[in-house]
Amino acid sequence: MIKKLQKRSWAEPYKMKMVELLKQTTRGQRSRAIKAAGYNTFLLKSEDVYIDLLTDSGTNAMSDRQWSALMLGDEAYAGSNSYYKLEKAVQKFLWLQIFSAHTPGRGAENILSRILIRKGDVVPGNMYFTTTRLHQELAGGTFEDIIIDEAHDPTNEFPFKGNVDLEKLTRLIKKHGAKKIPYVSIATNVNMAGGQPISMKNLKELRKFTKQHGIRIIHDMTRVAENAYFIQQREKGYEKKSVKDIVKEICSLTDGATMSAKKDALVNIGGFMATNEWDVFEEARNLVVIYEGLHTYGGLAGRDMEAIAVGIEESLNDRHQQARIGQVEYLGQQLESYGIPIVKPIGGHGVFVDAKAFLPHLTQDEFPAQTLAAELYIESGVRTMERGMVSAGRKPNGENYYPKLELVRFTIPRRVYTQAHMDVVAESAAAVFARRNKIRGLKVVYEPKYLRFFQARFERK
Repeated sequence: MIKKLQKRSWAEPYKMKMVELLKQTTRGQRSRAIKAAGYNTFLLKSEDVYIDLLTDSGTNAMSDRQWSALMLGDEAYAGSNSYYKLEKAVQKFLWLQIFSAHTPGRGAENILSRILIRKGDVVPGNMYFTTTRLHQELAGGTFEDIIIDEAHDPTNEFPFKGNVDLEKLTRLIKKHGAKKIPYVSIATNVNMAGGQPISMKNLKELRKFTKQHGIRIIHDMTRVAENAYFIQQREKGYEKKSVKDIVKEICSLTDGATMSAKKDALVNIGGFMATNEWDVFEEARNLVVIYEGLHTYGGLAGRDMEAIAVGIEESLNDRHQQARIGQVEYLGQQLESYGIPIVKPIGGHGVFVDAKAFLPHLTQDEFPAQTLAAELYIESGVRTMERGMVSAGRKPNGENYYPKLELVRFTIPRRVYTQAHMDVVAESAAAVFARRNKIRGLKVVYEPKYLRFFQARFERK
């Protein structure tokens, strides 16, 4: 009897035209390299890294269409045609009408925070992100987490752990008043929760609630296409809708957005701020001249704006998202097969390993996530990053934040690695897991004033 196929395999919707040769090192070389880097994977030299899962920001492989677009870049200081192409792409695909270009997304965060936040304001959001919260604090605001409680539990498999808890938001309004809340900050997907999406149902409820109280929704749309794919796959009523149409609907429920185009838009540099409010845009256009350049380039080269315009369209392709998130799911399933504790359900841009459960003998003050990231590098040259107490940083009064989640992020660049690379990553993690009880923690020997996870240095305890 011939066995029928139950499910056909899928393959990446692209083929490779060029490859980059990778350097492989010995365990001794890696031990010396990570010690010299102060056990901080951000301070490693890229030439000493075998498989780089530090971030998906600016590390993606551009398509032939994007590389071709680079040659069309209009490098005029004023009135660049490339700017207007990008503006058209934002208006067509993201449904936000006016925007300014910026070199990275955090440039947009800085300017938007300066415009909207006043000293003493409260900015609620579905879990903090490092640069977003810092810009809000520097502008005089205080971030308040209003994400659902399930997001802080790595074992909870609720499909939309990026959802807002409207009761938490109601309590904030009662405590501070709606006038002290300039906007609600919404991320798609939620990075610090493990790449977790927000549902359309929750976003619609939030939109209705904020309109009643006269509060904006500002959207961090860095990974909006990935969030849209999860809505398509998990939310009733969206099974037959395209990622492109779902993204438009998400954006239509917001008042403005910031974007690091280095993620979903598949480029190596660039970002933007978009809004439907002319007064906000006018002030942003004024400030961008001060900090980054004329509003028709905002510090970006014309060629980069051309590549972003193409990348936005490519990111909304259903098959692209299936392959992109499918590779993340594959790695997550491989790690689970070795018994490694990960954040569930598997998120969009990477797999997040629960360092507290991986290294239960280490206290949070011994930085288990930072320790685990260093050990993974020593094991095989795989570079990951910490998303726990080090990333959380310090409160304005100098005390440490102690986040409930202590994670190591295995972030997968788009269109870069093969499934075989994912197998190597999983086997490397399994080897560290087998010797986990012998691993010692770290102590801080240096940290900068802001965003310490980028430059802090550590020593073995």
